[in-house]
Amino acid sequence: MQKISLFFIITVLCFFRVSAQTKVDTLSLSFPAAEKIFLQNNLSLLAARYNVDVNKALIKQAKLWDNPVLTTDQNIYDGKFFQHNATAGQVYVQVMQLVRTAGKRNKAAQLAADNTTISQEQFDDLLRTLRYTLHNDLLEVSHLLKIKKVYTGEIDEVNKLSKGMDLLLQAGNVSVKDNLRIKALLFSLQNELVNTDAQLINIESEVKLLLNNNEQKFISPLFDYKFGDLTTVGIPDTSALLQQAIANRPDARLAQTALALQNHNLTYQKALAKPDISIGTEYDQRSSYANNYVGLAVSLPLNIFNKNQGNIAAAKFSIQQQQAVTDLTTERIKNEISNAASKFAFYQSVNNRQQLNFSQQYDTLFTNMLQSYQQRQLSLLEFIDFMDAYKDTKLKLLEQHNGLVHAAADLNYTVGNDVIKLD
Repeated sequence: MQKISLFFIITVLCFFRVSAQTKVDTLSLSFPAAEKIFLQNNLSLLAARYNVDVNKALIKQAKLWDNPVLTTDQNIYDGKFFQHNATAGQVYVQVMQLVRTAGKRNKAAQLAADNTTISQEQFDDLLRTLRYTLHNDLLEVSHLLKIKKVYTGEIDEVNKLSKGMDLLLQAGNVSVKDNLRIKALLFSLQNELVNTDAQLINIESEVKLLLNNNEQKFISPLFDYKFGDLTTVGIPDTSALLQQAIANRPDARLAQTALALQNHNLTYQKALAKPDISIGTEYDQRSSYANNYVGLAVSLPLNIFNKNQGNIAAAKFSIQQQQAVTDLTTERIKNEISNAASKFAFYQSVNNRQQLNFSQQYDTLFTNMLQSYQQRQLSLLEFIDFMDAYKDTKLKLLEQHNGLVHAAADLNYTVGNDVIKLD
């Protein structure tokens, strides 16, 4: 019995400690405000942005001409060191410039531009995923706060009853058994509230990581959507949603850009089969047939054996491979949209405005039942049964409501656009 009492005291102290932390130093944020902080402070996004800048710099590099090559040769010793005059000594100088043919520089720049676009799409996809995670976490915090409201409402009323029964117990008007039952009910509610607070701590930690927020403040989300409107809002058909997704989702654009990259790579590999020319001039002081010889130098490889056949064939296969990946991406997106739309329609059928009215009526019934018990019109057992039924019903309603809200968030994420406003 002493162990149970000690555990009860510790649980109650933990409850008041966590509750105090959530009531004091609270930062209320709407989702647009949280998203603004997220875009400015999230470290994963900041790191990914640099990858885009890296690839932009590579476009400039691909457009640059090759540097000219200087070759020189001169005598060091021919009886004397560094003897150079009208009758002795030898100097040879050559300057060559590589000229890339078949538009190789422009084609290489196009590949670099494709890679930059890919890195941008990868950044946008990371942004989309992290934004979705932030939105879901804030929705979950809002949901858990509603659950806390159910518990705290019951705890406040049962706590008042418990204090009143302590006075009645001292006066001998209630039994010890009934008094302990009320305390056990209070303990059970407080323990469940502690578990809810524990879940809040974990989600709050992830929210603060996404926002790069190190402040010791509880972040409380603010949402403006009307739940009743979510139960009746219409959505476009699957084909229209698919068109939006293909246009808006970074992973869809990424697949298309990767396919374009492979086509451009095939063009580039064909261009590599064309020989480049090195052209320049040379000066020979006295080793040629004439002293102070100045000549034109031209060199190019003879592509007799290596015509880049292997790379061209590999590029063709890469196009076919990426085409299959692109088609698979489109089918996957189509399946995800169909699933998300069906899930949202299902939760719409489960939730309705009648449920909201029922929830409000149930709250009124809760007050009436509390008064009935205080007036001794209900037995303690009937009152405890009602409290359990009230809590379970309210929590199930909140779970169904939460399912609809998250289904709307999933649909927005799948389409890549806010089809349903949840801000």
